[in-house]
Formats: sequence, C-alpha cells, structure tokens
Amino acid sequence: MAANVYASATEDDQGPWTSGSVTIDCPDVGSRLTSVPDGAGEEVDRELALLDQQIAAAYQQLQGSAQAVRDDAGFADNAVMNPLKEKRAATLERIGIAIDRVADRPEGLSDLAACTLRTADDNAGEEAGGNGGDGQNQGDGQNQGDGQQGGDGQQDNGGEGDGQQGDGGNGGQAGNGPVAADFVDITTVQPAQQAADPGAGPSQGTFATSCGVNANGLFNSDNVIVAPGVTNGAHHFHDYVGNQANDAFASDDDLANGETTCVDQGDKSTYYWPVLRLQNGTQEQDAQSPGGGIEGNAGEIVTPKEVTLTFVGNPRSEVTAMPRLLRIITGDAKAFVNGTANANASWSCTGFEDRQLKDKYPLCPNGSDVVRSFSFQSCWDGNNIDSANHRTHVAFAAADGSCPAGFKAIPQLVQRIVYDVDAPSLQDGGRTTPLFAVDSFPEQLHKPVTDHGDFINVFDENLMNEMVDCINEGRTCGAGGDNGGGDNGGGDNGGGDNAGGDNGGGAEQPGQEPGQEQGQGDGQEQPPAQNPEEPRTEPAAGGAGATDTPRTAEPRVYTKPSAKATEPAAENPAKDTPAQDTGAKGEIGTPATADPDEAPNQNENQNPAPDQSPVAADTGDTPSVVPAPQAQGGLAETGANLWPAAAGALLLIGGFVVLRRSTKSS
Repeated sequence: MAANVYASATEDDQGPWTSGSVTIDCPDVGSRLTSVPDGAGEEVDRELALLDQQIAAAYQQLQGSAQAVRDDAGFADNAVMNPLKEKRAATLERIGIAIDRVADRPEGLSDLAACTLRTADDNAGEEAGGNGGDGQNQGDGQNQGDGQQGGDGQQDNGGEGDGQQGDGGNGGQAGNGPVAADFVDITTVQPAQQAADPGAGPSQGTFATSCGVNANGLFNSDNVIVAPGVTNGAHHFHDYVGNQANDAFASDDDLANGETTCVDQGDKSTYYWPVLRLQNGTQEQDAQSPGGGIEGNAGEIVTPKEVTLTFVGNPRSEVTAMPRLLRIITGDAKAFVNGTANANASWSCTGFEDRQLKDKYPLCPNGSDVVRSFSFQSCWDGNNIDSANHRTHVAFAAADGSCPAGFKAIPQLVQRIVYDVDAPSLQDGGRTTPLFAVDSFPEQLHKPVTDHGDFINVFDENLMNEMVDCINEGRTCGAGGDNGGGDNGGGDNGGGDNAGGDNGGGAEQPGQEPGQEQGQGDGQEQPPAQNPEEPRTEPAAGGAGATDTPRTAEPRVYTKPSAKATEPAAENPAKDTPAQDTGAKGEIGTPATADPDEAPNQNENQNPAPDQSPVAADTGDTPSVVPAPQAQGGLAETGANLWPAAAGALLLIGGFVVLRRSTKSS
C-alpha cells in the first residue's frame, strides 16, 4: 500500500521525494470515545496523548527517510507504518484495560490500530465537497464552491509541483505545507447566504469582552482541555488572551485565581487558538522545540492586529447562563484527515466578510487585512461542563436557531482575529512575499480547514448574569458597548469606527449576520484591550489599539512547573498486545463527530537541545509526562518555607559550641 502511494505521489517528481505530498491517516480514537468513566479519565487522556505522539514521530520519521523510501518501496511499511500499528495496538489495549477496571470495555478498539498513507491530493474532493458536514455547522453550505475557487486559478499561479514553496518543492512550514493551492483570491468567492439573525429574536443583545491581542507573546503547545497534565499536548503553539495561568497543568483553581488581560477583571476566561506564522525564515524561540520547528511549525509568529470577542443571543429563545468552567472546542485540528464534519473556522478579508472560506486561506487585496473567525457552539446539555470527546456536551443550533432536544441556548462566543499580512506571491512560491499558515499537527500539513479555537468560561457569576440580562434585554454591553463604553471601549479601536463598520463585518457587509453559526465575524464585536506585560499591571483605558505594546522580539514559551504533573505510567509488557474484543457493550462511537480539537503528544522538555537526526526517536509506549517538581513557587515563597529550619540549625550549632566551651572550662 505504501509503495503504491509513494509511486503515485512521486510519479512526475524528479526531485527529492518529500512528505509534503504524503501524510499519515489514522483513525481518531478520541472522537469515538463518547463515554469514559471518571475513574479512567486521567489514564485514558494520557494514552490518547500518546497516540498523537506516535503519529507525530512516525510522520517525522517518514519525512526524514525520503531517500530510503525511494531506494526501497517497502521501507515505509516495514520501518514506519507497521511499527506504528504495533505501538498503537499496545496503547489501545491499555485504554481498554483502564476502562475495563471500572466499566465495560469499549468494543472495536483493536480495529483502530492500523493507519494508512495518503497523498495530499486524496483530500481535495473531501475539502471541496465535504463542507456540508453533519449539519451542525450552519455555515457549511455557504462554502460549497470554496474548493473549486481555490483550485484552478491558484494552482496556475503557483506553478507545478503543487505550487509548493522552497527548495526541492518542499512547501512552507519546514516542508509540510502550506502550498499555493491552499490559497484563493477572496474577490473570486461568492457572497454567503444569510442565516437566522439572533438580532431578530427574543435575545437580541450583545456583550463584548476586551482581552488584548497577546502582544506580549504568551505561547505554549499545551492543551489543558484535551491533554491535561501532558506537556506539548497540542503539537503546535497557541496564542492566549484572557487567563494567564493556562498551561497543561492548570487546575480549575489555577484558572480561577489566575491573572487576566481582560479589561473587565470579572472575565478570567481563557481564549486560545493556533498561532499564525509567516514563512519568511525567521527563527523564533521555538525553532528547535517540540510543538515548534521540530514538528514543522516554522517561521515568524504574527501578532494579531485586532481580536474581538463578542457574545450574542439566539434567534429562537432567550439564553441561559453558561456554567462556570464550561469547556468548548470549536473546529477540528485534524480535519484534513478526519474530514470536515467538525470544521468550523472561517477565513476572509476586511471589506469582504460576506465571503467566507473554510478550506482555503484568503488572498486579500491591497489595504485589506486577513480575518479568521469562529462562532462557537451555542447549545448546552444543561448538565456537563465537558464530555469524553469534548464535544457532546455542547452543540450547534439548527439553521433556525433551535437547539437539540434537551439542550439550552447559551450566549454564543463569536471570535474574530485580524492580521495585517500581505497576500503571498504564489508565482514564486512565496519567495517575494511569504506564505502564511496556522500551526497544526505535523501530519495535517497546515491546511486552513484544521483551524480551531478553545474557550473555558471563567466569568464570575455576577458578570455572567449581567451578560445574560444584557443579551435577553436586547442591549449592547461590555467593553465598548453602551454600558461599558467610554474609557474602556473608546479610542480608535473601541466602540467607534471598528465596532460595527468596515472591519466589523456589520451592516456594510451584505449577507453578514452577527452571531450566526457560520463561523463568521460579528458586526457588533468590539476590539481588544491592552495585553499587559509581566509583571502584570491593570489594563489602561483607551482600547487595545491605543495601549497594546509591540510583541517582544523573542516570544515567551510559557512553561510553568506544576506538582500536578503526572508520573509516567509503568509499562506492562504483558499488556502490550492488541486489544481483544470482549463482546461487552461498547462506548466507541462512529466518526460522525470528528476529532476533539487538539490532540496531544508529550515531550519531557519544552525546549530540548536540537536533534539533528532526521528520524524521530521513539519515546516508548507511555507518554512522557512532565515529572512533578520537588519545590514550587518563587524565591520569596521558598525562603519563607526554609528560614525556620535554617534558624533551628544555627541554634543547634550554637548549643554545641556553648557545651564544648563549658566542658573545657570545667
């Protein structure tokens, strides 16, 4: 099989074979585990993280073994794919055992061990025609022509070799994308159809929160929702705004007590998304780190020009308060191999936000900025703040705004991120003007369809109730609104020109409706607030544009140590065999719900020494979870804990001296 894929991918390529044309497609186990008992959750999370680590290592090995594959058509199967299957089988067996201790073992786990090689072109039809998804993403239908629009014309601009950039046709992002065919001229995209407008229903208000643009560079490659306790669980770097305590080891208490960059200090929620990078050769701090350059996420990290976070209502009913610590993931970090059922990010350009793309990056005309936007799920099951696959506890409303049976309408987060980046020069592979792309899992080839966003609600109760009242009463509130305007919402980027004008995608954008499920921008969204430098100071008034400082030259990789980190599980060689189907009732769902946002991988150090080997070292069959540190806290805290012991030691020594002198004198 691998030999056939290799041959088809390289048939017309006389240069070095590159994995930019071939990727690894594995069944997504996390999305199919729709129910995991509480007693097994922590262990299952670690094993799911290991599955992602194994794929990333196999992809890196494949990428570094081009010549070996060319010399021996069976090399990919023998050296990469078959060992990967064996490791996955052992990991799946441990998942089965963990669940079997407290509940019935899921059926069919062993069937998910095998992976396949596929060329990047295998997904072309799926991306172009799969935008209908499963009916949950209401904006899917509007993108039906995206694939065709992004294909023909842009491939012509990019030339041969799939339009790939760089030496040997390796593409951007260290050889695994993006390529010219991933881009489309926004002016050729047809405007979207209008959907149900929450501004026309019983909850017509909007509530904006202003939390900055991550100007000071708070990044890590963790994901506390999907891979708690696992460092580098996302395999790509995130921008963070809002809560500043978010890393893989953040507990609910850590988040509740964390600092926030939001203007309203009652909002300690965490908002994060994959960083956007320019393929311009810049060596960022993470160039030799897991989650960064080691895994193909290379180039200059771009600080957003503007971030707006707006909560809107529902066209059919009033909204109810979100539960505290509710987790929501929107989009699918693995949509390139999983399919687009859960893809939910949209791409556009300022001045053209009635035209939305899901599976292409936009080429914006001069004077227009790139816009990526997310409309999060707006229906909640009324009971759970999370679920086993991080999806089933929330849902998208139907086209008319109605929630599924048993679900309640909650304020919908509409997130809009604007970047001042130039349209890439596709004709020369981005050499004149660099390509750009979001960070991704290595095997996802930095496709735009893999974009996603994450949110954890840490609003205090009073502010959440204020939000609900505001939306249900049809008012415009929050930072920049009529109840939160003035100093906090004013300024050039406040509640003025950009709040509902050209950059907001508001009334001046035909077909653009605020808060709809298409993942579009919201015309009533407000701009970001200051993202203060550390040590943190209170946000200054005046809105983001007036107070944000430039991004630091070297972005900080946030690596807070934590005693909550879990020790690696002990291996059990006797269990390292493929899971046997017990016939017990199972909790393995169908892939109708695609992969939970980011999936994990572990590395023991966020910034290890560079590894020049082209073949990734196998980290074994247990995740390398960060070991618990021996001490925590700053120097002041450590001193406060140690000085009593030191004083006691001095007194003891003094006693011996007095006793000795007393003995001599006698």
